[in-house]
Amino acid sequence: MTASPWQGRALGTRTVSWTERDAILYALAVGAPADRLDLVYEERLRVLPTFALTLAQWAPDALGALGAFDVTTAVHGSQRLCVHGPLGPSGELTTTARVSAVRDKGAAAVFDVEVSCERFTATWSIFAPGRGGFGGDRGPSAPRRPDRPAEHALTVATHARQAALYRLLGDRHAMHIDPGAAKAAGMDRPFLHGLCTLAASLLPLAGALGVHPAELTELEARFAAPAFPGDRLGLAGWAEDPGDGAPGRRGVRFEATADDGRAVLTGGRARFRATTPDRTENPDA
Repeated sequence: MTASPWQGRALGTRTVSWTERDAILYALAVGAPADRLDLVYEERLRVLPTFALTLAQWAPDALGALGAFDVTTAVHGSQRLCVHGPLGPSGELTTTARVSAVRDKGAAAVFDVEVSCERFTATWSIFAPGRGGFGGDRGPSAPRRPDRPAEHALTVATHARQAALYRLLGDRHAMHIDPGAAKAAGMDRPFLHGLCTLAASLLPLAGALGVHPAELTELEARFAAPAFPGDRLGLAGWAEDPGDGAPGRRGVRFEATADDGRAVLTGGRARFRATTPDRTENPDA
C-alpha cells in the first residue's frame, strides 16, 4: 500500500481563547433554551464540551488552505471528540494539529485532521472527491445500527435562524448563509452546520439518559446528509450495555432522520459520566 504524502503532515500550533459570552452564544446556537441557566447564565455556567470543536475549527480549514483538497467540493464526513477535562467559562488553550490518517476511497480520499490539547482531542474526517486512487488503505467500514428497536425516540427541533447564529462561532463558510453558495455546493438552499446538528442532538440524548450534557466524555458520528434550518429531526437512541464502556459511564448509540426520511446523522455514539441532574438547573429534565 502507498501512503498519501499528506499522511502525518503537521498543521502547526495555535493558542485559542474564549469568554463566557462565547460559551453562552454557543449553547444558544445549538438549541439550549433560555431557562437552562446552567448553560446560558454566567453565574452558574457549565460549558458544553462540544464547544471545543469551535476552538479547533482552524485546523481542517488550514489543511484546505494548503491545497490538500478542493474546499468547494470537500465535505465534513464525520467527527470524533474525546474529552480529557472540562472547559471553564473562559480560558485559553494551546492546540496542536496534524493529519493523522489519509484513507483511499478510490474516487475520493478521507483526511483525518486531529487537534489535541490538554482538555480534548478532536478529529475531523474530511471526504475529498478527486483525491483518492493513490493506493492507500480504505479504512474501516461504516458502523452498523443496532439490530433491535431503539429505547429512545426523541425530537430535535431546529429553527430558521440557527445556521445564521451558529456561523458567528467561527465556521463562516458561505454555503450556510448564502443561497448562491449553497447551490454551488449542490444544495437548493443554505443548510445547517453538521457540528450544530450534532451538538443539538446531544441535549435531548443527555436528558433521556438522565445525565448533564456537560458530562460528555466521548462522541462520534457520521454526517450522512445536511439538515436545513427549521427541520424537525427524529432522533433514535439505543442504550449501550454498561459493560461496553468504563464504569460510571452511560452510553448511547444514535441516528437522526429528517421528516422526509433523509438520514442526517448515522453511526452516532456518545458517552457521559453518570451523574444525577440538578432539577433546579433544568426543570424540564
